[in-house]
Amino acid sequence: MKLLRYGPPGAERPGMLDGDGALRDLSGLLPEIDGAALSPATLSHLAAIDPASLPLVPGTPRIGAPVARPGKFLCIGLNYADHARETGKEPPTEPVLFSKATSAFSGPDDDVQIPRGSDRTDWEVELGIVIGTRAKYLDKDAALDHVAGYVLINDVSERRFQSERGGQWTKGKSHDTFGPTGPWLVTKDEIADVQNIDLWLEVDGERRQTGNTRTMIFGVAHLVWYVSQFMTLEPGDIIATGTPPGVGLGMTPPTFLRAGQVVTLGATGLGQQRQRMVPA
Repeated sequence: MKLLRYGPPGAERPGMLDGDGALRDLSGLLPEIDGAALSPATLSHLAAIDPASLPLVPGTPRIGAPVARPGKFLCIGLNYADHARETGKEPPTEPVLFSKATSAFSGPDDDVQIPRGSDRTDWEVELGIVIGTRAKYLDKDAALDHVAGYVLINDVSERRFQSERGGQWTKGKSHDTFGPTGPWLVTKDEIADVQNIDLWLEVDGERRQTGNTRTMIFGVAHLVWYVSQFMTLEPGDIIATGTPPGVGLGMTPPTFLRAGQVVTLGATGLGQQRQRMVPA
């Protein structure tokens, strides 16, 4: 299934795509797509519904982030060896874990704000994991049992804030709109091999990133297991799994985003995003 939320910011409604890619309204069956809606029982119930029986949503409404109110927005840094090297760092020996403020969460096609004082706003296309059931101290072979599905994420970053303002990655990752997510939550049954998903990103139509999740240092199952050793993962929590090479920081010379530019990105089976850069 492809689940999504549509409508104005703060007033999104739950929806589902039918087999023809048309948007269907789920609000008669489900109050919201949040952690409570991602249980195996609820997802199984939704999968049994004929989408054609649901009301068709007219027009082209705004698409919001596909999960409401995630409790945690976690990220894995330097999870592709060639990306680590392009930033001047050695590939890590265990996952680099940091947080992104949940207030950075935004829709896939919403404008991205360049923060005041920023001159190094950068892009990062990533696969996101959405947790479906509570996970704590998992066994490695059980990790994927706790995953509801996957999303596309642009882990927008301000590199100066990230690296030169006290060494705190979170402050360079958490500005409002720095977490475009969606357009859909794709349930894990629709992804044949999560370690074989193509990722790409363009700036003003020029390709900047091309990668595949098979080149991750730490795969999806390992990441869910690993994070669960340090904190409880709750339904609706999101883990962004790292970006392939091609970020602005790694270009010669380093190149960063400016107001008016347009970023587009996508991933196999997970849809596409489009954001215009605007001043905060």
